[in-house]
Amino acid sequence: MRKIDRYVMSTVGAAIFLVMLVVLSLDLIFAFIAELEDTRNDYQTFEALLYVLLTLPRRIYEYLPLGAFMGCLVGLGTMASSSELTVIRAAGVSVKRIVWSAMKPALLVVLLGVVIGEYVAPPSERLAQSQKAVALGAGGNVASASGIWHREGDTFIHLNAVQPNGVLHGVSLFRFSGERWLVSASFAERGIYLGDHWQLQNMTTTKLSETETSREKKGSVRWESGLSPEVLSVLIVDAEDLSIQGLYTYASYLDEQGLNAANYWLAFWKKVLMPLGTAVMVIVAISFVFGPLRSVTMGFRVFTGLIVGLLFKYMQDLLGPMSVVFGFNPAIAILLPIAISALAGALLMRRAG
Repeated sequence: MRKIDRYVMSTVGAAIFLVMLVVLSLDLIFAFIAELEDTRNDYQTFEALLYVLLTLPRRIYEYLPLGAFMGCLVGLGTMASSSELTVIRAAGVSVKRIVWSAMKPALLVVLLGVVIGEYVAPPSERLAQSQKAVALGAGGNVASASGIWHREGDTFIHLNAVQPNGVLHGVSLFRFSGERWLVSASFAERGIYLGDHWQLQNMTTTKLSETETSREKKGSVRWESGLSPEVLSVLIVDAEDLSIQGLYTYASYLDEQGLNAANYWLAFWKKVLMPLGTAVMVIVAISFVFGPLRSVTMGFRVFTGLIVGLLFKYMQDLLGPMSVVFGFNPAIAILLPIAISALAGALLMRRAG
């Protein structure tokens, strides 16, 4: 029996690896081609290639649920097409044992995804984004189209680039009065964190009043701000690319500041429930092989798997923004597609058993 368990595990594991290899290879090629369109200043072909490679952990994390789902579908589907599953069941192996054997490599993928999403992808994504922004000339543009926006009190802050070592490039500060009139606009080429404050370098400030406008240049200015390098390391990447701890910390910080944290709470619940969603999708894939896709061609099986996977993703992508717009708990938006998939998988497995 152990040999059968190992055979099922190795077949499903190899299929997951193959699916991930194909999907990631295509994604990296298209991503590199897309990055070549952004080449300018110091951001050239080598920098574009380095950027794509640094974003690889994030791409692996994003495709692991699809890889686990499609890998189980393809691996067990191959065994079903060659009648191996029929022989295994005829030898007295129960469906539950086959399912558990197929689940083991998928659970390993889930564990790998948690490690990558929590400890590998966030720092590599921060490094990739900061290096790209600096190479594009972040220090020489006033409030460039890319970068980070943040509000602190009556001041709106735009940062063209944030390096992980606590260095800012292209700092724009727009201060407003209580009547929401623009009082001053400042721009500094660089900002360096010195433990309890920021030191802004080469700063130009334009002050506006009802009667006159004045402009002042300073070589170095002390800037007191609640934004620490730790908080900015969260801002530099998209919410979906942050760690669970980073999402919780920053979402709580936004709540304390009275700012909208709905997008970060949505990303938080999506990451927390990702292992559960992946496990449910694997069960759905296994139930398909033992149920309606038992005796179809591999091409049709792959096509069906893609359709089901896309439906699951689009359902979460639709309900997620709806939770932000209508104000209901984002955990519900993530759990509902998982619950529907779990119910469908359980019904199919019950019929197959």
